[in-house]
Amino acid sequence: MFDRALAPLGITRSQWWVLAFISRKDGLPQTQLANELDVGKVAVGALIDRLESSGFVIRQADPVDRRVKRVYVTKQARGFLEKLRKETDKFNAMIVNGIDRKQLEGASDALLAMKHNLLAMSDGTLTEGQKESEETEAPPAKPRKRRRAA
Repeated sequence: MFDRALAPLGITRSQWWVLAFISRKDGLPQTQLANELDVGKVAVGALIDRLESSGFVIRQADPVDRRVKRVYVTKQARGFLEKLRKETDKFNAMIVNGIDRKQLEGASDALLAMKHNLLAMSDGTLTEGQKESEETEAPPAKPRKRRRAA
């Protein structure tokens, strides 16, 4: 649905996502961008190719290491991002229509807690809540011995 809302602007959700991220971290190396977005280098490269051909970003060689390509938003993209933000705000307003603010905050808190848990799991560490739940869980039941049928 979001892609349909953005279609008149000529950009996909994936392109918007990458463009918005670059605008917050202008000049990021392309490989670091792929890592931070948790997307493959080839996929990010293809998205940047499309954004570059639309005039929204440019790639420039790093002044210290010419092998590194840094990605910058263009002046054209900054104006375009304003339009995108307005469209995104309208879309988000439609999504949350009729939902109480407290419900939204509760959902946001729950999602944030899940994110922290997932990050902790990927690091191999436990959050305080996970440590507490492991400590309070009953030990696993001992396996029963099977009776032989007579």
